[in-house]
Formats: sequence, structure tokens, C-alpha cells
Amino acid sequence: MAKEIVLTAEGYEELKKRYEHLTTEGRREVAERIKEARDFGDISENSEYDDAKNEQAKIEDEIAELEEQLREATIVEKADLKVGVVAIGSTVSIKGARNKEMKFKLVGSAEADPDLNRLSNESPIGRAVLGGKKGDKVDVVTPKGTVKYEITAISRV
Repeated sequence: MAKEIVLTAEGYEELKKRYEHLTTEGRREVAERIKEARDFGDISENSEYDDAKNEQAKIEDEIAELEEQLREATIVEKADLKVGVVAIGSTVSIKGARNKEMKFKLVGSAEADPDLNRLSNESPIGRAVLGGKKGDKVDVVTPKGTVKYEITAISRV
């Protein structure tokens, strides 16, 4: 059974742009690298050719993965979000021990990026806050034990 792919509208557009880039410029660039490497002569001992062919395989794998994600995606629109309830697409603020605040956008796993404060609904924190309301206290199970957080704000930004 295929894993459900949930995306925000913004995440869907980002994946679509990546797909379009790879199917046009990405393929064109790697084809040019292969052509240049062939011009070096014998391809059986040509590391530039091997590198270019490996890059081509990576691009084609990523294109196939993006095609499947885009085809199977369930898109969550801001208008569909309930006010005051944490859902995919919500921006959530939580407060933990020592009053340490954390703010993140809850997204599907395909668009998660902790460096950009976009946490997956499948992450420990994402699972804990999903469906929560402001003021709810949630337990997040981590490898080092359970951590308690309070949901301090929810927005649809």
C-alpha cells in the first residue's frame, strides 16, 4: 500500500517547480556533460563520463519520485484548516521545559525541512501536536525520554 503524501499548496508548487527544473534544465545540463565526456575519447576508462552517467541516473530517479509524489499528493488548502486546531499547514508555537519557545510550520513528510522550521506531521513533535488546540499540553516521546510541551499559538499563515 502506498504511503499517503500530504502537501500544503506551497509545498506542491515547490515540488512542481523542482520537477520542471529537472525535466528541462537538469536533463539538458547532464546531457551536455555526457556529450563533453564522450569527446574526451574512450568512454570505458573515462571518469567524467561515468560521473555524468551517474548524475543522469540520480536525476531520473528524482524525477520519477517527484512524478509519483505529485500524482498521489493530497493538497491541504489554508481555507480547509479549522481555526484554532493544529493541522498540516498550521504554524504552531510550543513552549517546553525552561519556557523555551519553538515555532514551526507543520507539513507533510515530503516537504519537511527542519532547517526552515518545517516539521513533518510524522515527526514525534508533529504527531504530538496534530489536532491539538492552544493551551493543550502534549507529550513528545524521544529516544531520551518523554518531553512535555504546551501549545501556545496556532495560525494559518
